Amino acid sequence: MVDGITNGYRFLLDIVLKFRLIMLLVTFATLWVTYIVYMDIPKDFFPQEDTGFVSVATEMAPDTSIEVMSAMQKQAADILKADPAIDYFNSIVGAGGQPNRGFMFIALKDRAKRDAVEVVLGRLRKATSVLPGFRFLMNTVQNLNFTGGRPAAAKYQYTLQSGDLTALYAKAPDMEKRMGALSILRDVNSDLRITNPQLSIDIDREKAAAYGISSDQIKSALYAAYGSRQISTIYTQAAAYQVILEANQEFQNNPAALSRIYIRPQTSATAALVPLDQVATIRRSVGPLLVNRQSQQPSVTFSFNLAPDVSLGQATEAIRKVEQDAGLPATITTSFSGTAALFQDAQRGQGALLLAAVLTIYIVLGVLYESFIHPITILSGLPSAALGALLALKFFNLPLTVIAVIGILLLIGIVKKNAIMMVDFALERRRDGVDALSAIREAALVRFRPIIMTTLAALLGSLPIALNSGAGSELRRPLGIAIVGGLFVSQILTLFITPVVYYYLDKIDSFLSGRKDGLPHVEPEPVPVPAE
Repeated sequence: MVDGITNGYRFLLDIVLKFRLIMLLVTFATLWVTYIVYMDIPKDFFPQEDTGFVSVATEMAPDTSIEVMSAMQKQAADILKADPAIDYFNSIVGAGGQPNRGFMFIALKDRAKRDAVEVVLGRLRKATSVLPGFRFLMNTVQNLNFTGGRPAAAKYQYTLQSGDLTALYAKAPDMEKRMGALSILRDVNSDLRITNPQLSIDIDREKAAAYGISSDQIKSALYAAYGSRQISTIYTQAAAYQVILEANQEFQNNPAALSRIYIRPQTSATAALVPLDQVATIRRSVGPLLVNRQSQQPSVTFSFNLAPDVSLGQATEAIRKVEQDAGLPATITTSFSGTAALFQDAQRGQGALLLAAVLTIYIVLGVLYESFIHPITILSGLPSAALGALLALKFFNLPLTVIAVIGILLLIGIVKKNAIMMVDFALERRRDGVDALSAIREAALVRFRPIIMTTLAALLGSLPIALNSGAGSELRRPLGIAIVGGLFVSQILTLFITPVVYYYLDKIDSFLSGRKDGLPHVEPEPVPVPAE
């Protein structure tokens, strides 16, 4: 069987060497197609793992009481209990000291007993959408977590910042609405809280002074009703108990109860009590709960998750387009933060990393062969390896992640050994006086079997990683698929590309070194001079 494969390769190699100009054009076409596929393939940071754990942030309107929030959280808990994929969960209301917010942590059953995590999240998202005014923001727990950005309900973040607070608050809700309309995004939310209910008390100082009431008295009365003022201590034989003065809870939750706060004038201990609304105007309004800042400027941060089979690169491009359509003023600057910012930094550094790797290999090979030409022959098969890796990722509908790039870097070291074995043998034959075409043909045929054996060893060693489907396989599979795809395609192409490239580069090397007919240049022996 091996002899039959070798004979078939000899037949094809003779055809390729006969029409070597066409094969040279195929080589350049491979480089161009690799570039096209690279620009077209979706890009992402790290693959999303199915760890079996989900964190959930729940939220309602800012004026929601703790009782209403607890009731809605209980309805959400009942929905979780009915889902067959959930093993257990816990629930907290009033997260971060805010009564309108909650938190849930969900543990899913083993993967063999449930659907994929994206299917489960889609089912829960649809089931909880029937709860009026209740936001159920889910985020899968990952083994690899990256710091940066603000604490948020979703994984990725996008920030607006400006010194013009009015323009920022005017444009931020529109951006949130536009981002929420994108079908590739999920759980879009922001940290902008400008509709928080507020009660403003404007003291009429002249009228208060006429009643003999100071502003400090009004502040003290409000703190006594809504604060936690200790007015006394009860001592017993076993312990001491603090006496805390405050209004009843039903009055604290009722804004109309402010008019029932009475203040005694300082002029007389027996003077009649004066109601608060006699010396102050009480008005309702809405305003920001807090003003977030980034780089000392007011900012609004949006967080979002991705729809299934959507890469982070596609999401960032869509958000940039929304940003242009929204017509943001020049005073507002935008940026991605957290994981999204790290992804953009990694994207900017990928090209430099690959170029540095190839340049380092070229320098090492140049020193080894003492030539500027032959390292190019060895590196000519790298585009075919990258093309195979990218096509394999596209076939399995996987984006180009950092893990896949690591696989492509590994391919650089594995694939170039094919050309090294051919070039080493061909150079030895050239030193024996054989012409370039015969030398590279003989090298390809003699080294065919070891090339096949080493490639199969590397390919079969990477195959279990590519086919793995166990826990954490989402993080490892892109590495194995990139290596297997790159080895498969490069093995087929480099067996024909390398001989053709070597032949043409040898002609260039012969021209630059002054050799004729493509044969090695031999210095003539000196003619002996007879003695006088």
